[in-house]
Amino acid sequence: MSVVVVGGNDRMATRYKDICAEYNCKAKVFTQMPSDFENKLGNPDLMVVFTNTCSHKMVTSVNQRSKKHDIPVARIHSASVSALKSVLERYCE
Repeated sequence: MSVVVVGGNDRMATRYKDICAEYNCKAKVFTQMPSDFENKLGNPDLMVVFTNTCSHKMVTSVNQRSKKHDIPVARIHSASVSALKSVLERYCE
């Protein structure tokens, strides 16, 4: 399963990838908006958005991509490890 994590803390990016690997998920993490963000999202099985630490423009791009390709989006206010684990438990098992 492939997961895209949008938002979160810069220092936690590798930790987010490690947590996704524990649930047998391949992860891309975008803590800040890179150039050509829409194309870098790809077609994952799930998109996780940490709404507290994410720009409005990033959220808009995720919403457009999810509508176009029918991708589920999990929106979480907190960017904590336990919040990510709870989402992955719900969607990956």
